[in-house]
Amino acid sequence: MAKKAPHTRELWKSRTGLILAMAGGAIGLGNFLRFPVQAAENGGGAFMIPYIIAFFVIGIPLMWIECSIGRYGGARGHGTAPAIFNLIWKSPISRIIGVLGLWIPLIVVIYYIYIESWTLGYSIHFLLGTSPELAVGANNPDEFLKPYSNFLGSYIGAGGGDLLSPSNMAYFALIVTVALNLFILLRGVSRGIEAFAKFALPALFVMAIILLVRVLTLETPSGNAIEGLNFLWTPDLNALKNPGVWVAAAGQMFFTLSLGFGSMIVYSSYLRANQDVALNGLSSAAINETAEVVLGGSIAIPAAVAFFGVAGAISIAQSGAFNLGFVSLPAIFASMPAGQFLGFLWFFLLFFAGLTSSLFLIQTIVAFFEDEFKLSRKKSVLITMGIIVSSMLMIIFVNQTLDEWDFWAGTVGIVFFGLMEVIIFMWVFGGEKAWAEINRNGTIKVPRFFYYVLRYITPLFMFILLLWWGIELLPEQLEKTSWTIWVARGYLIVLFFVLAALVFMADKRGNRENES
Repeated sequence: MAKKAPHTRELWKSRTGLILAMAGGAIGLGNFLRFPVQAAENGGGAFMIPYIIAFFVIGIPLMWIECSIGRYGGARGHGTAPAIFNLIWKSPISRIIGVLGLWIPLIVVIYYIYIESWTLGYSIHFLLGTSPELAVGANNPDEFLKPYSNFLGSYIGAGGGDLLSPSNMAYFALIVTVALNLFILLRGVSRGIEAFAKFALPALFVMAIILLVRVLTLETPSGNAIEGLNFLWTPDLNALKNPGVWVAAAGQMFFTLSLGFGSMIVYSSYLRANQDVALNGLSSAAINETAEVVLGGSIAIPAAVAFFGVAGAISIAQSGAFNLGFVSLPAIFASMPAGQFLGFLWFFLLFFAGLTSSLFLIQTIVAFFEDEFKLSRKKSVLITMGIIVSSMLMIIFVNQTLDEWDFWAGTVGIVFFGLMEVIIFMWVFGGEKAWAEINRNGTIKVPRFFYYVLRYITPLFMFILLLWWGIELLPEQLEKTSWTIWVARGYLIVLFFVLAALVFMADKRGNRENES
């Protein structure tokens, strides 16, 4: 019997919508929270040199690979990594590796939506005027920030024990956040995700520019915002001798472009078979880098430098992205004229950035049920959201789960999966075939130099990054042995095997359909 035609898949309505949706998927909390922390921790301007290098040897090449893999699979009725990898490499191993392209975005989005909801909750607090009051007469950063540090702890229920007890606002904001994600996803790819991206990305840039203009005019007895910009853009060349700076820059590139999640493959699978990936991928990456470097890098750290000086800003950054975004920045804005509005704007900006990224990650699992089980859009979305919401109970109530899941899926997992993508596409599929696929119907022709980058330099960079993490981070991570850590790890393993079982069930189902 002849094989059935590929399942009809929804496509992006316009090139603009495609670019904005892909850029929106990449632009997230990492642009405005993680990037400033990484830059400040790793020498400011010194960080930017390896960061720019990583953009060209990891970011752009991997973006082209993921877009090409997605378009290749979408033309054949598949949009997720397990099925597309098996099209390229007919082996059960390819499907097992492909499971990571479902497991990683699922794990990440479970905790990402919860953090995203914090930004909505905080924006509501600022809008209603129920954010904490600053300590009167505080004369050092710890005293100045203490009201907001305590507020964050009470918001998420971090009392120092194994179990957490979030505030009522945390529950309300989470319900609204889940409902918004659900509503947009139910509307589909073009009427939901694409339509929202066309509105959200311009709105995000407008909010960021308003905050940027205000921050750049800051001047206090401790310093001014321009000193913060000088810190970020004046390189200390001695810091480049530190391998950790290079590793941090390479790691940030995966976060900033949302690479190694498997989700960019899904978004690219909604391209038309003859639609360009070279220019579209480059355009999406450029929009994201503008949001991160120009806007994200010019708000948080310059504001912290203006209030606490360079040394104080570095100290705050070293305490983590949450402390910078949810403690220091709101306290700074609250101490300024129109601070209530500025605080609302900051967190609403983060909420929009988070929402575009959570849609990006959730769509990966939705596409799997649609393509491989031929379920309706509604059923696929409801099943996916049911898995996410039920799994979120671990993040909400069990301490240390978020950090553990972020390490295995959101740190190590994305780099390992990115390396597998390069190997499968550039080596198993074949270097010349892969190069031809990247350039097929291209509006621009990618310089031949990048062929060698894709085939040799990119995978070498990622291998070194994984090796470094294995030496520096893995032993410390494995030393954590509390019962909550083991529960979190066990849940990760169970979810991987459940997804693997679904992948092989879908494969058997597809084989039966093709034989009938």
